[in-house]
Amino acid sequence: MATTTKISPHALVRASGGPRYAVALAVDALGTGMLRPFLLLYGVTVLRLSAPATGIAMTVGIVAGLVCMPPVGRWLDRGARSTVVAASMLVRVLGVVLLLATPAGNAWLFAAAALFLGIGNQAWPAAHAALVATVAHGRERDAALAGGRALRNAGLGVGALIATACLAGGTTALQALAAVTGLAYLASAALAWSVRLRVDPAARPAADAGGGDDGPAPRMRALLAANVVYVFCLNVPEIALPLILVTQLDASPVWSAAIFVANTVLVVTLQVPVTVLLSRFPRRTVLALAGVVLTASYLGFLAATSLGNGWGAPAVAAVSVVCTLGEIVYAGSATALVTHLAPAHALGRTLARFELSSGFGLAVSPAAITALASHGPAALWGSLAAATLLSAAAVAA
Repeated sequence: MATTTKISPHALVRASGGPRYAVALAVDALGTGMLRPFLLLYGVTVLRLSAPATGIAMTVGIVAGLVCMPPVGRWLDRGARSTVVAASMLVRVLGVVLLLATPAGNAWLFAAAALFLGIGNQAWPAAHAALVATVAHGRERDAALAGGRALRNAGLGVGALIATACLAGGTTALQALAAVTGLAYLASAALAWSVRLRVDPAARPAADAGGGDDGPAPRMRALLAANVVYVFCLNVPEIALPLILVTQLDASPVWSAAIFVANTVLVVTLQVPVTVLLSRFPRRTVLALAGVVLTASYLGFLAATSLGNGWGAPAVAAVSVVCTLGEIVYAGSATALVTHLAPAHALGRTLARFELSSGFGLAVSPAAITALASHGPAALWGSLAAATLLSAAAVAA
């Protein structure tokens, strides 16, 4: 059993890619927080598109982003690091430019903008993880990945607050918001590119040289399949809980907002400390533990909803803290385990496959959650609990 790692803030910044890269992450997260949650609103209110047409365009963007992941993985395995991160930011600049150039009623240009935004959003996590895995190793790398996630959540939260404040300004404010987001992406791309980090594929360790640059990436089918289920937890505060609270418990929307804010605050403040605390245990064990905690929270939600109006909403809010802790443990161990298992020659492709499984889970979870919820709390939380516990057992095995 490993001892707990103590990491200073300076070491954490260094392990994350350095001060300029940390600033790039913060600016990128702020820009994403300002635009991504309100892209649907932009299509409906600014471009006068129907809600179904806007939703389809956004879905196409997400799916196209997933399709682009294998080439991103191969690019990373050729040695690129900061260039891929910068590219994931620049492609979103192009998306914002197209968004601003789209005339009212033009669904095709909006779909093209959503396409480039989707590609950038999907490519960024794998590129970022590969960069961190290049400059940091072992438990320091795990803490750096956790720190990056905490910083990203903070930026997303602040960006969303800024965007919410701008909504009162109507169409002009939303267009200005998109323009500022594009400038934020451009600045973060320049900062990320200035790090100028790449690796020489021919210089990988001798133990790994047998596979060659074209050697196969580890399949890790059980882990990737489990990750599709695990990643549902990220959409529980945003989709499942508001749906249950408003439609089944007749609770005020304030409860949903409070749970979402609490989730963000807990992730920002606890992600690094919890990851470092659990570093004394094997990563696989920690990831399996995350599944157990999430399963317990889903069963807790089932019990809370049975209380009905009155006590139901406060009980759901209390259980949501347990769910967030499970999310924190999952986020701190999943990418860390994948980077630990991946051979040097296939780091990019392995991370791309992992992000592909995450993206697929995030893409299907809204439809799955809403479909299950229509059959009642037992169908929703019982199914999520069973699937997550099965996934945890697969990870442990």
